[in-house]
Amino acid sequence: MQQLIADCHANDRKAQLKLYNRYCDGMFIVARRFLRDPFEAEDAMQEAFIKAFAKLHQYQGDVTFGAWLKRIVINKCIDKLKAKKLELVALNEHILGTVEEDNNWQVDDGIGVEQVKKAMEELPEKYKYPLMLYLIEGYDHEEIADILKISQVASRTLVHRGKKKLQDELKTVKDGTGY
Repeated sequence: MQQLIADCHANDRKAQLKLYNRYCDGMFIVARRFLRDPFEAEDAMQEAFIKAFAKLHQYQGDVTFGAWLKRIVINKCIDKLKAKKLELVALNEHILGTVEEDNNWQVDDGIGVEQVKKAMEELPEKYKYPLMLYLIEGYDHEEIADILKISQVASRTLVHRGKKKLQDELKTVKDGTGY
């Protein structure tokens, strides 16, 4: 893998194509989580690859290449969302206060993964993206704050409130009045 990255860094087009082919499907899936339109998701993914190849000298190897690339893809998706005036709400830290982390978060056993994803899609933008980064992508609050350009307190609050709204949505599903 290191040799492939070194070849890409040297502008070897065959190596770049090989690296692209290795990661494009997974990165498209990541982009689709943020952008509903598959064409926009593909654009974001391709723009992320272009940026990654241009910034390859910044890749230090402290995380896997896939994790590094995934971060670029997510940032591109967020840039596209912001460009469409779907700006994420940055909340005032003074108003928010501290939110306790709710690690005992569960949904009913009868609720499937697809129902959770569908319910998450229905959440307001300000909750959906922090929650996706936290629950699906596995980022911590420091990383979410960095990606979304918000404070860690805002990240904790948005994830906490997003979980509550998601649980409410899923209770509706369980009770038979939803999806």
